[in-house]
Amino acid sequence: MANLVNLRPSLSLSYDQECAAKRTSLSSRLKSAPSRLYIRACSTDDSLQPQCPSLAFSGDNSSTRGWKVMGTLLGLGAVLAYHDHRCRATQESPHVYTREEVRSHSSPETRIWVTLGCEVFDVTEFVDLHPGGPSKLMLAAGGPLEPFWALYAVHNQPHVREMLAQYKIGELSPEDKVPSTLKTSDPYIDDPVRHPALKVNSQRPFNAEPPPELLTENYITPNPIFFTRNHLPVPNLDPETYRLHVVGPPGGQSLCLSLDDLYKFPKHEITVTLQCAGNRRSEMTQFKEVRGLEWNIGAISTARWAGARLCDVLAKAGHQLCETEAHVCFEGLDSDPTGTAYGASIPLARAMDPEAEVLLAYEMNGQPLPRDHGFPVRVVVPGVVGARHVKWLGKVSVEPEESYSHWQRRDYKGFSPSVDWDTVDFDSAPSIQELPVQSAITEPKDGETVQSGEVTIKGYAWSGGGRAVVRVDVSLDGGLTWHVAELDGEEQRPRKAWAWRLWQLQAPVPAGRKELNIVCKAVDDSYNVQPDTVAPIWNLRGVLSNAWHRVHVHVAP
Repeated sequence: MANLVNLRPSLSLSYDQECAAKRTSLSSRLKSAPSRLYIRACSTDDSLQPQCPSLAFSGDNSSTRGWKVMGTLLGLGAVLAYHDHRCRATQESPHVYTREEVRSHSSPETRIWVTLGCEVFDVTEFVDLHPGGPSKLMLAAGGPLEPFWALYAVHNQPHVREMLAQYKIGELSPEDKVPSTLKTSDPYIDDPVRHPALKVNSQRPFNAEPPPELLTENYITPNPIFFTRNHLPVPNLDPETYRLHVVGPPGGQSLCLSLDDLYKFPKHEITVTLQCAGNRRSEMTQFKEVRGLEWNIGAISTARWAGARLCDVLAKAGHQLCETEAHVCFEGLDSDPTGTAYGASIPLARAMDPEAEVLLAYEMNGQPLPRDHGFPVRVVVPGVVGARHVKWLGKVSVEPEESYSHWQRRDYKGFSPSVDWDTVDFDSAPSIQELPVQSAITEPKDGETVQSGEVTIKGYAWSGGGRAVVRVDVSLDGGLTWHVAELDGEEQRPRKAWAWRLWQLQAPVPAGRKELNIVCKAVDDSYNVQPDTVAPIWNLRGVLSNAWHRVHVHVAP
């Protein structure tokens, strides 16, 4: 399948040359062999007619040697027959299409064709299976995939290319020049400069996490190494012309707010930990393959946020709690070439509750928001998964249903370990809001060598929904015996424990031990505790990964 992915006319030529070279090499070897074997190799010369291979022995007349030669002959014959098949296959010219022909196939009635490079694919049967939804793939119908794939580096993974290769039907005419639409500027060229310490999980869009040893150096994560989760290119917004549109209720007043207008609302400050739904996904991958960025333990960070409370802004627009279900929908100013923006939503009850402290934040750790983190305004929803903290906020509305965004309806949901990509039904599962209790070890690192005598272990713990972490248990022997770690950081308010607790443990290394299997698990104030293994919580998207965190270290002699 991988050969299909990389098949190009230029590679076909090189393969013909490879066939010829192998024929020449084999012919040379056979002529110089003592047994004087004569075999017809694959040839492109039609004047040479097939004939039965013949063999002659000279020198040693031993029957044993005869059988050895016969075995060699049969093996070489099989190899050459295979190469003959491949050589003939490469000589068959693929069907050639013009771009005009491709453009005429842009609907289910005419079939749906797309191009990638010089190849043509009929993806009609795949449209309904597209992970991003049929509508996204239909945007490229009858045309090139490149402008859309440029936004999502995930398309450049081998399994995606292999999947596409199944639908190849031909190639573009060499005379049909690449259209000017493909000569577009890099949508990521204006992305901001990032800190070199960040561990990059994808460049386009940019996603990165701080290394474990820096993650818990400070209770407040410095802005430059705060984990970054982007879904699209980072917009470069002018604070002078920025406007936030807040849609009012029927009969109410819609608002168009500048930054100065937001500054006029009472300023509210809170310390909040943000965690990506895919934090620690790499551990699920080790158990069984999942789809998503390979986050380690660093897709979580803590900052001091400041801004206007969402409930104050909604009230200004005339919104109030209602008896029927309602959702506050957020739309970002980051978008793909079609204008589709990142979006998400939270329940109206949470948004309107002053105790929930949902912010329209414009400051992060006492500074204007960095561009990677939503400048000039983002949503901060304490206790809720990072996917709902919409950055570069452009629009707020109250709707009877949750956001129709792909990232609300077709992503960031959890499923049974028995569900796979052939059986998944995203409508059957609720969108992730509050996250489960979590903890991880940041020091020592897996595979590190520690000194005998005493070991210092550090990490973080956090729970969603404002639930406070009340205990972190640490084991040095894989969970047979346990120690209680010391909790550091800000005191946590009941039902408003929005930030993590850092923890550490100093424990004696048992005499004679050559290695330690360190494990941690956290308990929150509802006595929720982390599961011991990944197996029962595995899911096809690799989200909600919160099994006991395990680190294996060696003990110096």
